[in-house]
Amino acid sequence: MTDTIYALSSGRPPAGIAVIRLSGPHARDVTGCFVARADALRPRTAHLRALHDPETGALLDEVLVMLFPAPGSVTGEGMAEWHCHGGQAVVRAVLGALARLAEAQPALRLREATVGEFTRRAFENGRIDLNEAEGLADLLAAETESQRRAALLMADGHFSRRLDQWRAQLLNCAALAESLLDFSDEDDVPGAGAETVLSESIAALAVEMDRQLAVAPAERLRDGVRVVLAGPPNSGKSTLLNALLGREAAIVSDIAGTTRDRIEAPVELGGIAFVLTDTAGLAEQTDDAIEAIGIDRARQAIDLADIVLWLGEPSDSLRADALRLATQMDRPGWAMPRGCELSVSAHTGENMDRLVATLIDRARLLLPAEGEVALHRRQREGVADMRDALRACEGEGDLLVVAEHLRTARLAMDRLSGRAGVEDMLDALFGRFCIGK
Repeated sequence: MTDTIYALSSGRPPAGIAVIRLSGPHARDVTGCFVARADALRPRTAHLRALHDPETGALLDEVLVMLFPAPGSVTGEGMAEWHCHGGQAVVRAVLGALARLAEAQPALRLREATVGEFTRRAFENGRIDLNEAEGLADLLAAETESQRRAALLMADGHFSRRLDQWRAQLLNCAALAESLLDFSDEDDVPGAGAETVLSESIAALAVEMDRQLAVAPAERLRDGVRVVLAGPPNSGKSTLLNALLGREAAIVSDIAGTTRDRIEAPVELGGIAFVLTDTAGLAEQTDDAIEAIGIDRARQAIDLADIVLWLGEPSDSLRADALRLATQMDRPGWAMPRGCELSVSAHTGENMDRLVATLIDRARLLLPAEGEVALHRRQREGVADMRDALRACEGEGDLLVVAEHLRTARLAMDRLSGRAGVEDMLDALFGRFCIGK
């Protein structure tokens, strides 16, 4: 029999309310040990009850009690929630009483939940699929507005519903292929055009998967859009970095070569996560071995950047798509260099709002658009495996081979949704959750 688990599922006290969640076959029985008239509790209805220690009878708290019968609960099991006052002493007393009850009545199979166990039970009981679980994990970890929106789409099942549509299309294709193989002489099988219908259906499904793979990856939302500040020594890179961050992250000096290695710092701008990188000045020649290493790393960072802010001569930019900036416009006698797209002063703040707006606009072009579902690497690889299996059907005249490629695509879909072949990664996934989730 499955254990009944319990945990504090709200934030760490003190708080206004603390929610203690129970899930398992004895969730209602455990609740009955703490409150009177438990048999009168109506499902999905909040009841105000006195919570008593089963061992001593002492009053623990006045709580709201709610019961959620299986299978229509979050976990797919019988569940109970106790909404207590959120003081540390109250939570400690209630959890302590649950622990003592577990020891006193082993038949209840009551124990404290492990990390992510509530969500794992929801997955194992078919309440959510693997992709929705990953979206929920991302939602709990979201720090920016763009991360929240993307995680919510995944957790809400947008991608899972798309997979269901693909599965239905894939099964139709597989059924048609099998019918052509096994029952080609039967009257109820489509005529000579059936193979054309099959080929067109497979190609259309592959195109849909290509469109999904063209959407920006979720890692860019999570890790941040990488912005590299590059240019010659003393061009104002470190000063600009500090201004964008709003703090002193890089040492600023008039001495050339002060920045000798990459300095990375995260920042949120307009609800988007960025990682800003200050690099060593790109001197034409240097006899300093350490500075040479810094210059080499700067070039590597420029190659890998999503956005480059170039602070040198516009014609010297190492990336054609770099945003060419003219800095230090507050200095006497300054003039806008030809070929620069924007001038700023990190000291006075002039035009810094325009630079930030430009960064946000460019970043949005690199991120999933509103309503687009962003996939993680595992999900993208799964879609790519399905797409590749479908592409392998193109031009294939042997229906046996086509049917085998379709079976390969279905296996990839089962792995993607968590129906098969994912046992080795489940512990890592659910370990990202808190104990009460």
